Amino acid sequence: MIEEIFTIFLIIVAIILLLPILRSVFTIQQAHAGIIERFGKFNRVVEPGLHMKLPYIDRLAALLSLKIEQNIITADTKTKDNVFVKVNIAVNYRVVSGREREAYYTLSDAKAQIQAYVLDVVRSKIPGMTLDEVFERKDDVAQAVTQHLSELMQQYGFEIVSSLVVDVQPDSAVVAAMNEIQAQTRLQVAAQAKAEANKILTVKAAEAEAESKALQGRGIADQRKAIVAGLNDSVASLASTAQTTPAEVLRTLLMTQYFDTIREIGVQSGAKVILLPHSPSGMSDIGNQIRDAMIIANQEHR
Repeated sequence: MIEEIFTIFLIIVAIILLLPILRSVFTIQQAHAGIIERFGKFNRVVEPGLHMKLPYIDRLAALLSLKIEQNIITADTKTKDNVFVKVNIAVNYRVVSGREREAYYTLSDAKAQIQAYVLDVVRSKIPGMTLDEVFERKDDVAQAVTQHLSELMQQYGFEIVSSLVVDVQPDSAVVAAMNEIQAQTRLQVAAQAKAEANKILTVKAAEAEAESKALQGRGIADQRKAIVAGLNDSVASLASTAQTTPAEVLRTLLMTQYFDTIREIGVQSGAKVILLPHSPSGMSDIGNQIRDAMIIANQEHR
């Protein structure tokens, strides 16, 4: 019985002795750094791996990440042309290796400090730019933020890797107005293009009609020349064969042509009513008119 009690006592003593030893062993993960304090005072920075600390004397006060972290900040400001915009800026930063002490003990909230500096830079730079310039020169704003933050955060043990203006959001009414301006501008360009196309079509149609009229007139002139030449040949041939005067032959040809014309009009499906002087005296008048016209034409030709 006594031996059993003694064995239990030894086990308890061993546990009590081993417990501080077990608590003194700790590990630090990769891309992290540990802050060790001794009696509440900074002692050292430990790197990733297995480490030991004095039990009840040293403690792991903080575990700092050495990875690049991102802080997205939204700044409300006004442009030079009095347009209110929201600017979203992504700031990438990290703790500088070897300066973990300053990063942990100097700033209580690094994100809040970075946000304050970013807002100060954005609200001092964008009011000097128009809305169009804000969209066109986003890199200038990001560069100004990076430069300003790098100078200020370096003393606290932080490195500003990059700053990016990820979005610029004007007021919804301004966006609607800008879209309307673009829509009207495109409609104006489309109307001008349509007017130019209609102008080209009209000019081409006029040119085609003029060319058609010219060809039609040339064809009519050639037709009339052929008719006159044929009449001259017919009159000369009949006058020499029938031993009659050219005037009588012309009257006969005109009468034949007249009846041929009346027949052609009558057989056409879409013929219209044509009023002609249909009498011997009327035919004599038509013959006299044609004869006089031919005489005048011959005289002018000579």
